Amino acid sequence: MAHLSDMPEKQRNMIVNQDLPVYDDTACADGPALNERKIAIITTAGLHRREDKEFTPGVGEYRIIPNDTDMDDLIMSHVSTNFDRTGFQQDLNIVFPIERLRELAASGDVGEVADYHYAFMGATPPMAHAAVSKDLAGLLKRDNVTGVILAGV
Repeated sequence: MAHLSDMPEKQRNMIVNQDLPVYDDTACADGPALNERKIAIITTAGLHRREDKEFTPGVGEYRIIPNDTDMDDLIMSHVSTNFDRTGFQQDLNIVFPIERLRELAASGDVGEVADYHYAFMGATPPMAHAAVSKDLAGLLKRDNVTGVILAGV
């Protein structure tokens, strides 16, 4: 991601003055200890499998990444010109820390790795995600996921 100081003034002001939602409360729920949790990854890197449809700009959609996906089969279709792909090209774990999560599960620090992970494309208006967020919450609940790693990029 570009630094604000490197952006043209007009773009910098647009980002700094962006109208963002305000939440009255934070949804929290008690759950099991970390070493008993089933963890999924949710990333905003615009990742998807080669056979999946590319992301559509401005649309609140997501892609499902099965845990057994060959990580070499993941591609990034994020459309932002300010999105630095260098880290992703060098190490997928920068935007989708699946290997680190698997290591934590193998060491017993987390209970288990979820069967499915999810990718959104950042640079999308928050309200565009409203409808699909309920759908995603249902999928996570159905899969007995009790924790997530939010990899916002």
